[in-house]
Amino acid sequence: MKYNVHRLDVKADNMQDRLEKFINSLKGEVISIIPNVKPTFMGMGGTAKVDYLLIVEKL
Repeated sequence: MKYNVHRLDVKADNMQDRLEKFINSLKGEVISIIPNVKPTFMGMGGTAKVDYLLIVEKL
């Protein structure tokens, strides 16, 4: 079995559309989607932001 790991850079406002288009363009089976969550600090306190997604594809 072979696997490919793809990195998809996303923002909060376009995440769903970009992920849907990317998944539909894959030829293999999606095994996992792993978000990279980065903590950020704003004026009101701390929060988290997703910078990119790792998508594991089974060929």
